[in-house]
Amino acid sequence: MDHTKNSQVEIIVVPFPCHSHLNSLLQLSCLISSTYNIPVHYATTATHLRQVKLRFNSQTRLENSQILFHEFPTPDFLSPPPDPNSSTKFPSHLEPLFDVSAQLRHPVAALLRDISATVRRVVVIHDYVMAYLAQDVATISNAESYIFCPVSALNMIDDKSLLSLEELKVQPSIEGNFTPEADKFFAHQWNFRSLAAGALLNTSRSIEGTYLGLLDKEMNAINKQIWAIGPLNSDSKSERGKSNGEHKCLEWLDKQTPKSVLYVSFGTTTTMPDEQIRELALGLEQSKQKFIWILRDADKGDIFAGDVKRDPLPKGYVERVKEFGMVVNDWAPQVDILGHPSTGGFMSHCGWNSLLESLIVGVPIVAWPMHSDQPRNAFHVTNILKVGLALYTWGQREQIVTSSTITRVVKRLMTSKEGEEIRRRAEQIGVAARQSMEEGGVSRLELDSFLAHITR
Repeated sequence: MDHTKNSQVEIIVVPFPCHSHLNSLLQLSCLISSTYNIPVHYATTATHLRQVKLRFNSQTRLENSQILFHEFPTPDFLSPPPDPNSSTKFPSHLEPLFDVSAQLRHPVAALLRDISATVRRVVVIHDYVMAYLAQDVATISNAESYIFCPVSALNMIDDKSLLSLEELKVQPSIEGNFTPEADKFFAHQWNFRSLAAGALLNTSRSIEGTYLGLLDKEMNAINKQIWAIGPLNSDSKSERGKSNGEHKCLEWLDKQTPKSVLYVSFGTTTTMPDEQIRELALGLEQSKQKFIWILRDADKGDIFAGDVKRDPLPKGYVERVKEFGMVVNDWAPQVDILGHPSTGGFMSHCGWNSLLESLIVGVPIVAWPMHSDQPRNAFHVTNILKVGLALYTWGQREQIVTSSTITRVVKRLMTSKEGEEIRRRAEQIGVAARQSMEEGGVSRLELDSFLAHITR
């Protein structure tokens, strides 16, 4: 792959304005712009551009990326707080972002026309739930588009194809994991996916080889190609203390023994009811295992609109557990926590970004899926890769997970022979995943292939 500057081709990246989607496409933008010297235009609302830049784990990498950022005016929208007692675990309070994203079609089209007039080819890489925004590619002769999938390959495969694999016949159904409004939005986006020339996936054949093989067949049948180019966070370097000062949880981790700490975090779209938080608190306390718990509600659609702080923990809890546990109520540097030598396990909602961040450093999972693609991701890491333990079966999802269950599973992962074996497998997968993104690795070769394809 020739890494000399090719200004004849430029890339427009269009993320969905939700953190995991924003972040993974910014990781890709950094990788392409810095490694391949192809101009990358990252385009989203001003509010969400500020959000993703603020939370990006490598500020130096971001500053040196040469990405061209485009701030679209943020449309007016409601940004309600999450409801911890909602009847559905899907973050329905984020549904106003569906309308926000739809209003970006014309700004994206204007940017597309401007760039297409000055280059030989303009390539749009858009989030798989932003296909509607890229439809104007079809009206421009020197433009083409590609879908970016920030979810697992498993969740992109047609259900009929999945039935060909015996081990997947017992996996959780995605039926009911979304609200009717979300189903309608995703179906609308799906109507425009045929406009894309192919798809990029933030995954690796070392992690999802079987599923990618099925997806290859599906896409080849409609004359389209896929490229598995992840995990995109594999070359993220820790920058402790360089951006907003040293985070207190990293200083605390420095004092712990290797692989002794359970990291507990449920991502940016999960809000637990008070009763469940109390059970989790007691379960962690009774396990007597060291832990760092990121206890915060789901993001609002506008994270800068201010949060309503809750205090659902048992009275005196933080003081009681201070010798072996830390509760953090704000944003924390997850990549650095997972990569710290003292971290030995991750209790997770099983969002795909979080799982990749854990697997890349060989940290095993306690799987606690909540909604969307998370149940299938949890099934993959616990039943197929066998690098984690399920906290409960998906059929029990409406029940409160008790403190005794939490204690039992945490101790299994952190203190048992079974846990040691699970951690060993996680470390092996981490090595393979990291190698796949190194020069000459299978994922890097697929990214080379994609860049060669669009600069043909």
